[in-house]
Amino acid sequence: MKLQVDGRKARGDKRRAEIIAAVLRVIERDGVAGVTHRTVAAEAGIPTASTTYHFSSLDDLLVATLISCARDMATEVYWMIDRARSRGSRGAEEVAGLLAEALGPQRGRTMAEYELYLLAARKPELRPAARRWLDVLTSMVRHDDEVAFRVFLAGIDGLLIQGLIDDEPPSAEELRPVVDYLLKPA
Repeated sequence: MKLQVDGRKARGDKRRAEIIAAVLRVIERDGVAGVTHRTVAAEAGIPTASTTYHFSSLDDLLVATLISCARDMATEVYWMIDRARSRGSRGAEEVAGLLAEALGPQRGRTMAEYELYLLAARKPELRPAARRWLDVLTSMVRHDDEVAFRVFLAGIDGLLIQGLIDDEPPSAEELRPVVDYLLKPA
């Protein structure tokens, strides 16, 4: 039996992904304050009616963008963990590389994601979506010590925030000793 794909659903999913990508580009350029249905539609090259059809409110749009970011990050972390395990590594080199990428070539996206993440402090309706990335990481990484794992995540957040305000992004080599320290057994 051949599985039939609903073309309308596939087109709708594709359009939603295009809109979410446009939201991130708007935030990279103008910050969260620049996100409106009109600016997102212009960035995506689609009619405003299309953004309001798929996302009736700005909060819906921001929540979907946060969830999309968490999903993308989860995929990236999953493969990073897989690479580290296949090499018999604790993952310091891989984490440092991921951070260097986030603070270098992906700096704009990282800044946009953090801006969305911090917006949840002001908008309680965004908090479940903002917490999702922590839930994803917690579910993906085996850890015996909950406190040590939370310290590790807080350290990673700190490195990212510090890296975003640096004039020059740190390299993986510069980040590696700090990540090694964060991964040290208690």
